[in-house]
Amino acid sequence: MAALNSNTVPRIADLNAAIADAMRRHDAVRLSTLRMLKAGLMNREVERGRALDDAEALQVVASLVKQRKDSIEQFTKGGRQDLVNKESAEIEVLTEYLPPAADPAVVERAVAEAIQETGATSPKDMGKVMKAAMARLAGQSVDGKTVNELVRQRLTSTS
Repeated sequence: MAALNSNTVPRIADLNAAIADAMRRHDAVRLSTLRMLKAGLMNREVERGRALDDAEALQVVASLVKQRKDSIEQFTKGGRQDLVNKESAEIEVLTEYLPPAADPAVVERAVAEAIQETGATSPKDMGKVMKAAMARLAGQSVDGKTVNELVRQRLTSTS
């Protein structure tokens, strides 16, 4: 089985087929990444006591990607390029299971609208603006850290 397209929510059955395919191809990085994803989904299902809905499944994938990005940052500081490469390869596999990233113009517009909607005027209003902006961007793949930096820039420049 080929990789799922980016609009497909990862399901255990789909992952089992993808794992079998990775085994046949002797693709160790893909195999270990898919097994990790499957374990993450199964663990979340056990926590919830039920099958995950699409949003929860995508949240698991996004969380794994975020962990890898944080690790890359640390490994880069530590001069461990081998581990940076490993984590980057895992991110490539995981992002196949996420929707496409939100267009930067859409993110900027959502932040601007959230600032206007909340009447925010200073960095003290960050929480309100972040909540409104993330609500506007729900369902899209967007990095909260990026949105946070954009909100911070906008609120700092307006005060």
